[in-house]
Amino acid sequence: MDSLSGPYLNNKALCSTLGAARICQLAMGCAVIAMATHSAGYSGSHGVFCMAAWCFCFAMSVLVFFLDATHLHSVLPISWDNLTVTCAAVATLMYVTASVVYPLFFVRSECPYAGCEVRDFRIAVTVCSILGTLAYGAEVALCRARPGQIVAGYMATASGLLKVVQGFVACIIFGALVNGSQYSTYAATIYCVIVYAFCFALTVLVVIMTVCRRTKAICCMSFDRFVVVCTLMEVLLYLSASVVWPVFCFDSKYGSPFRPSSCPQGKCPWDSKVVVAVFSFVNLGLYVADLLYSQRIRFVSARVPTNSRV
Repeated sequence: MDSLSGPYLNNKALCSTLGAARICQLAMGCAVIAMATHSAGYSGSHGVFCMAAWCFCFAMSVLVFFLDATHLHSVLPISWDNLTVTCAAVATLMYVTASVVYPLFFVRSECPYAGCEVRDFRIAVTVCSILGTLAYGAEVALCRARPGQIVAGYMATASGLLKVVQGFVACIIFGALVNGSQYSTYAATIYCVIVYAFCFALTVLVVIMTVCRRTKAICCMSFDRFVVVCTLMEVLLYLSASVVWPVFCFDSKYGSPFRPSSCPQGKCPWDSKVVVAVFSFVNLGLYVADLLYSQRIRFVSARVPTNSRV
């Protein structure tokens, strides 16, 4: 055994502020999954979504922690810093959603027929989920690039983190579209769906290129200029979709400006159309903010040592 090769385990992954945040993520994830499967319950589509989100984030955290602690990430052809901050941002958004959805549909002030034990477990699941959200948010805050700081990880910048939020909001839009939104009624609404899908694909492409270290010159332009061009295109497309979708869904000539009284709760196409319209404007604002932040970014493609954060 070569004693000069250095420790096999990464001490910073265990004994640092970032390591503490990741250990907290694992602890809260394990607690949430155990209590939900033991007594709290997660029946129905909303419960299954929350459990899927918690399990996905827990598996992702286990993998990240294991690769970081064992230095095995160094053999992978990826940008480790970009990957970890992207995973933390995705997990934060998923935990936020689960922390809102689960108590909304499962926690009641009065005790259910099964007794107060079930209610107490559900409250505990909600609390642990909120703590897990804070743990993931802490990792994002620790990894985020500070103003004036030169970083090689694009995903650690405000623009990179906005890319994650844009993709997450797009997934909400897709969920509303497939939930009886009747988007195929008009060619204009089909155009909006194409816009949402195209912008989502562009956003995912930028994230994948960054994580996989494919940030060299693209089509005779630098990577940061390529990001700005893509973002400007997305702003223009979302601007058009944010105008077209409400017109063809809520104008009296094409749809209904008011919710029909006969619409069933939870399965009303009008509700899905409202969700799509609202989050279209949300994503438009995110893309505009992204475009403004992108103007100030000068991407550093040189490779820097990983695990330099504490």
